Amino acid sequence: RIPYGAYMMFDDGHILTKGDRMAEWDPFTMPVITETGGIVKYQDLIEGKTLTEQTDEATGIAQRVVIEYRATTKSKEDLRPRLTLTGSDEGEAARYMLASGATLSVDDNAEVQAGDVLARVSRESAKTRDITGGLPRVAELFEARVPKEAAVIAKVSGRVVFGKDYKAKRKIGIQPEDGEVVEYLVPKSKVIDVQEGDYVKRGDNLIGGSPDPHDILETMGIEPLAEYLVSEIQEVYRLQGVKINDKHIETIVRQMLQKVEITDGGDTTLLKGEQVDREEMDAINAKLEKNQTVAQGKPILLGITKASLQTRSFISAASFQETTRVLTEAAVQGKQDTLMGLKENVIVGRLIPAGTGAGMNRYPPG
Repeated sequence: RIPYGAYMMFDDGHILTKGDRMAEWDPFTMPVITETGGIVKYQDLIEGKTLTEQTDEATGIAQRVVIEYRATTKSKEDLRPRLTLTGSDEGEAARYMLASGATLSVDDNAEVQAGDVLARVSRESAKTRDITGGLPRVAELFEARVPKEAAVIAKVSGRVVFGKDYKAKRKIGIQPEDGEVVEYLVPKSKVIDVQEGDYVKRGDNLIGGSPDPHDILETMGIEPLAEYLVSEIQEVYRLQGVKINDKHIETIVRQMLQKVEITDGGDTTLLKGEQVDREEMDAINAKLEKNQTVAQGKPILLGITKASLQTRSFISAASFQETTRVLTEAAVQGKQDTLMGLKENVIVGRLIPAGTGAGMNRYPPG
């Protein structure tokens, strides 16, 4: 996969040999490239407010850098730093919004051609890439926590439109082919991965960072979420040369996704908002008559700690964490443990319900 802004080293149809260099790109910056030719115009790029000149200590070269502007309650200026391209008909041919930290590569009133670089935005500095830096990331994924610098993902497919700017936020909208604009508020300090007029698909990142797994589940569904979790967890171990078969991680992810939240109880005894196992909901629905309405539920993602404590077996839950609380609640509620799983059978000293005859033992003969 060739990154955006890469310089191709060959033409279409060119025959390559093993070891040939295919493309070059700057891994530390992301370019803003014009798709049309025209005259560059600075918009809301005011020296001292949204623009400053910085000198590189290593090279001594001066660069014009976009800085964050915080409007005061008195001025109420709505400054949105951007570059616009004026075409041959003196109309606006294109517009490129600039995030804080962007370095300008062109002058005001300069003539550019399609493919020229207008500005460059620094990418995030590489974080610790050893196993000690990766393990917190694994824990974050397995516990289904919201990332500290979470990305904003598109919930619908459509064209990107920029809305009004606020004191520290910027409004980004997505105009679907049919329907109303879906709006998002993102911090001005964040690097926006899209430009006005770009077409984005559902699930694409609008700003950089790690997406929230709960957002992926809500937007894309179970399978894309499972693929994302397996891929992200494997990435940490792959960097250390550790090979883990996907099935081990998939087994854990399946347990994290075993619960559903009831959205419509139908003609069952289940209540809206209640969290139950998917198997339990399916079993209750199977007992309904043909003319009765089945219960509906949406999948929810639980961290491994919460998923372990919410199993149907209180013996299994008590052996994991919060033993006193789990056993107290089980005693107060008069719970019964049917010993259907592996863990609870090991704890009480019984044979585990696994093997070729395990399925037959679940059902009485006759």
